[in-house]
Amino acid sequence: MTAEQGPAIDAPAAADPVAELSRALGYEFRDHDQLLTALSHASYAHETRGDRGNERLEFLGDAVLSLVVGHALFAAHPEWSEGQLTRARASLVRGDALAERAREIGLPGLVKLGRAEVRGGGAEKDSILANVLEAVIGALYLDGGLAPVQAYVAGWFRGDPETALHIDAKTSFQHWAHAELRATPSYHTLTDSGVEDDAQRFTVEVRVLGEGYGTGTGRSKRLAEQAAAAAALARRAEER
Repeated sequence: MTAEQGPAIDAPAAADPVAELSRALGYEFRDHDQLLTALSHASYAHETRGDRGNERLEFLGDAVLSLVVGHALFAAHPEWSEGQLTRARASLVRGDALAERAREIGLPGLVKLGRAEVRGGGAEKDSILANVLEAVIGALYLDGGLAPVQAYVAGWFRGDPETALHIDAKTSFQHWAHAELRATPSYHTLTDSGVEDDAQRFTVEVRVLGEGYGTGTGRSKRLAEQAAAAAALARRAEER
C-alpha cells in the first residue's frame, strides 16, 4: 500500500494523550472519548470516520474561553474600562496567543491530523493549535463544568501580569505610535534559527514609518515581537 493510499496519520503522540493532558491541565478527565475527539482535527476525522472531528467542541470552547477570560479580567482589574477589558480579552484569546498556550501543554504532539496536514507541518500551525486548544477547553467544560477551566485560565494571570495578559509592550507601543505618529507599527523577522524550542529562535524588529524602533528575540515570533516592542518603549523612555 502506498503512502497516498494509507490511512490518516497521527502526529507523533504520547503513549496516553488523556494522561498527558490531565497532568498538564491539572484535571482528571472522566470522558476519555470526548477528549480524544477534541484532539481530532477535521482532516483526520474526515479520513478516518467521515465526520467533522473537533469542530463542535472548538465552537463550544471558544465561547467558554471568552466567558472565563472575561470574568477573570473583570475581577482582576476593577479599574479598567470596557474598552481596556475588551482589548485584553481579545489579546488573550487571539490565535497566536492560544497557539502558545497549546504548545505549553504539549498539543503539537497530541493532535491527530490527516495526511495532507501532517505533510504540511500542521501540528505546528498556529491556526490548528489554537483551534485544538479551544476544542480541549470545550471537552474540559463538558467534563467538569466551569471550575477546571477557570483553574486553568487562572494560571495565565500568575507572575508578571503584563506579560501574562499581553496587554504589554506591543499594545502600549501601538497606542503611542497611533497617538504620536499617526501610524501603525509593523514587525519584521530578521533571523530564524529554525531550531525548535530555541529560546532565541526569532529576532524581530519593530518599525514605524520605515524607521526601526527596537529589536527583540524569542522562542516564537509573538514573543520576539513583544520583546521588540518592549525595546521600543525603553527607547521612548530614554528620549523623554
